[in-house]
Amino acid sequence: MKRTLLSSLLLVPLFTVGQDYPKLAIQHLTDNFYVYTTYGDSGGGQMFPSNSMYLVTDEGVVLFDTPWDRSQLLPLIDSIRVRHGKPVIMAIATHFHDDSTAGLEKLKQMGMKTFSSRMTYELCEKENNDKAEFFFWNDTTFHVGGYAIEAYYPGKGHTKDNIVLWVDAHKVLYGGCLIKSTENTSLGFIGDANLEEWPATMQRLLDKYPVRHYVVPGHFGWESNQGVEHTLKLLQEHK
Repeated sequence: MKRTLLSSLLLVPLFTVGQDYPKLAIQHLTDNFYVYTTYGDSGGGQMFPSNSMYLVTDEGVVLFDTPWDRSQLLPLIDSIRVRHGKPVIMAIATHFHDDSTAGLEKLKQMGMKTFSSRMTYELCEKENNDKAEFFFWNDTTFHVGGYAIEAYYPGKGHTKDNIVLWVDAHKVLYGGCLIKSTENTSLGFIGDANLEEWPATMQRLLDKYPVRHYVVPGHFGWESNQGVEHTLKLLQEHK
């Protein structure tokens, strides 16, 4: 069954049915990195923000995950082209939930390369979610337009397949739903989580990337770069 899973909830919805909310918001992070946010219905008309990111390179634009609201995929691509004068050339999905993968098959139809880990690819097939055209077996570094984007699997956590994306030159860590915003007071949706292994996974992130200038979680604010530490704290409190 196709799943639409909220990965990180606060105790109350950000928007409810009947309220106005932005369909697509794009904010500059640093250098050529931008965070874009769309909104998904977690059930009962409660709308929550979902963060993804993109990187503008000399060769074109790389998406880190896709919009949760798939109706915003084409507006996002158009906005990028108008704002930066460059096309989207590829996308990397960080886990199988559709706040990471929705629209991957549309991107493929449009001639853009899409990637995920083999584990994510298989889970997408199982859940009938959009899946990437290409997959990689092990940790992989993508070299695009002068940037090195490291896809790293630290272990099981929010899902058993969750990876992070790291750009060392700018100390940018895109954590997706594995990392919780410092605004979060709970772990949110844990239906596909491995709570026993998640703390060790976060510790591996701390050890591998001890200096992080920017940390972008899957949902809610990213002003703080302490998302990894905060997630570990939430896990300890939950336990």
